Amino acid sequence: MDENESLSHSKWECKYHVVFIPKCRRRTLYKELRKHLGEVFRRLAGQKESRILEGHLMPDHVHMLISIPPKYAVSQVIGHIKGKSAIHLARVYGEQKRNFVRQHFWARGYFVW
Repeated sequence: MDENESLSHSKWECKYHVVFIPKCRRRTLYKELRKHLGEVFRRLAGQKESRILEGHLMPDHVHMLISIPPKYAVSQVIGHIKGKSAIHLARVYGEQKRNFVRQHFWARGYFVW
């Protein structure tokens, strides 16, 4: 089967390896957050017609292999995932932990290749 995906007038295969970190590299990606983050990332990527092919939640950073259609910029999709996941974490865990102040969970920027 052909692995390329298609839009109305093009076939594409755009995969990106993305790495981003929590603010101050806090080691908060374990425990109860780890169980929910993968599901949250997949749902948010689906909103931008993207798919997370592989992902690894390390203690202080996230590795993600994501397939993004060419009609979306990488920065647009990653910004959406980071922003909406921070809001979700603040709503769900914000009252239990004081580290999620003003919905700032992820550090600025990301690394992609």
